Amino acid sequence: MSIEVNGTTIETDSHDNLVNTADWNEDVAKVLAASDSIELTQEHWDVIKYLREEFFDNNGSQPMERAINKAMGDRWGKKIASKDLYKLFPLAPSKQGNRIAGLPYVNRKGGY
Repeated sequence: MSIEVNGTTIETDSHDNLVNTADWNEDVAKVLAASDSIELTQEHWDVIKYLREEFFDNNGSQPMERAINKAMGDRWGKKIASKDLYKLFPLAPSKQGNRIAGLPYVNRKGGY
């Protein structure tokens, strides 16, 4: 499978996650988000940045939803509920968020 971004074909796996994380950039994220009818806001970018930092700075860590909730609460200075993140990423913040962030597929259930 693949997606087209600015005239470049980028390979994806059967879950539409990038095969090569190095192919990711903000334009790729926008195309992946648009395929899910998501228009990226600053809150989306905050989650995406966090997921990428965790993955690349912590040996491939892909946080569960509880960790994402806590981290975004710290960044945004308010308590975050799961429903807040599901408003941003309705198909699961840890799965859909990772896909849009250009990270490998997370093969696990839920986030708690």
